[in-house]
Amino acid sequence: MVWLVLNLYLFIDTFHWYEDEDAYIYTRIMLGSTLAWARASATCLNFNCMLILLPVSRNLISFLRGASICCGGASRRQLDKNTAFHKVVAYGIAVNASKLFCCCFCSLPLNYFEFHTIHIVAHLINIERYHNSQSKEAGGLRNKLSGLGKRPNESYLNPIRTYETLVRGQTPHSMLLHNVTYCKDHYLEWEKATQCPLPQFSGNKPAAWKWVVSPVVLYICERIVRFWRFQQEVVITKVVTHSSGVLELHMKKHGFKMEAGQYIFLQCSSISPLEWHPFTLTSAPEEDFFSVHIRVAGDWTAALFKAFGAEEEAFKELWMLPRLVVDGPYGSATTDVFRYGVSVCIAAGIGVTPFASILKSIWYKCCNPNTVLVLQKVYFYWICRDPSTFEWFADLLFLLETKMVEKGKNDFLSYHIFLTGWDESQATHIALHYDEKMDVITGLRQKTFYGRPNWDNEFKQLAENHPSNSIGVFFCGPKNLSKILQKMCSSYSSVDPRGVQFHYNEESF
Repeated sequence: MVWLVLNLYLFIDTFHWYEDEDAYIYTRIMLGSTLAWARASATCLNFNCMLILLPVSRNLISFLRGASICCGGASRRQLDKNTAFHKVVAYGIAVNASKLFCCCFCSLPLNYFEFHTIHIVAHLINIERYHNSQSKEAGGLRNKLSGLGKRPNESYLNPIRTYETLVRGQTPHSMLLHNVTYCKDHYLEWEKATQCPLPQFSGNKPAAWKWVVSPVVLYICERIVRFWRFQQEVVITKVVTHSSGVLELHMKKHGFKMEAGQYIFLQCSSISPLEWHPFTLTSAPEEDFFSVHIRVAGDWTAALFKAFGAEEEAFKELWMLPRLVVDGPYGSATTDVFRYGVSVCIAAGIGVTPFASILKSIWYKCCNPNTVLVLQKVYFYWICRDPSTFEWFADLLFLLETKMVEKGKNDFLSYHIFLTGWDESQATHIALHYDEKMDVITGLRQKTFYGRPNWDNEFKQLAENHPSNSIGVFFCGPKNLSKILQKMCSSYSSVDPRGVQFHYNEESF
């Protein structure tokens, strides 16, 4: 919304300036209102070119996320949409720069079309009017203005013959000598009347660089920081293959500092020197290593599995493993879990990885008697299709469950695991052992639910349990479920600001 308001302001302000400025009276006579349309949209183009690099400056975004003084909760949630905002700005610039804007119109919001394609359309009309003003049929003042520049002491207004600056205005010195108000209606007296010497024209000095120089310098600094990180050695200390088709990598890197819920970019030059892939960190900041869990979900991850010998019976020696390059860590929405008194963490499938880091960090904080937590209650939901996926995560939940009992904080963590896929033999096994104290699937005290959660019931219960709290809802998973949860947060947030408020945060790269 702020971006749209700024675009509107710049467009309207520039439009009125070119419509009212005396230096462009003769230019407007030749071109009409399309002069103002072209220049106003050009200002919006410059503004968006200034913004295009900022959302992809990951270190800047991470810095702003961590600067709580200048970046509150609502602002941090907007920072999590940096990739979407980058696309918005890029579409606007692309539409402006391309003559095929009609092809993009149907897939873009109306404001893109209004603010950016009109720059091209307006200049196409300007060129046509410049051409027409040269013909004898144009007659009058337009023809007179178009003919300027043929003699040595004249400066041109119509750029068609020279193919130079498209938009020119009267020079300040010429405006002092040439009474535009009188002379525009008495063009036949030019060079004859004292108050009507030939008007002199010039183009504007290049100004686009002023818009982009600061972001470009900032982005160069960003790339230097990333390059410095690329050169730092990454030591792989442990490789684990889980039966669920998940590869677990433990790594160390000098000076690496992380927060719970952050992510990194990985590059494996033996697979592709150009590809970088984001992975959420599954280790806790309190551990002396950092780790990721990678599921096969495409050509690159399949190649990584093969390169690390995950498909072989015996693992490769650590020194034989391919070299990995790490960029990061970078902040994400889930790093705000500890800022709320009550947090709801919802994961689907492998989307559980950011919460592994958070739950581990909670465990370490509970072990430290000197740690004071703002967070007083955590609800954890995990929806998964394959029972084998629970394998690597169940151990962490078991440790947490045990620690909470020891500390007398049985109510600190409530977790709900939902299994959405099973075969007939699994169903029989589940039914036979349902009455046992420990869950037959996870080995935990909390029983696994079968099917999908009823989110209306879940959010209704959360609102009843915490009628006056600000509740942070954090999600990592598919888009269709994200839309449902976002709707739930809006529906169950109280109209009264003193009542329960659900703040939705989505994990995105």
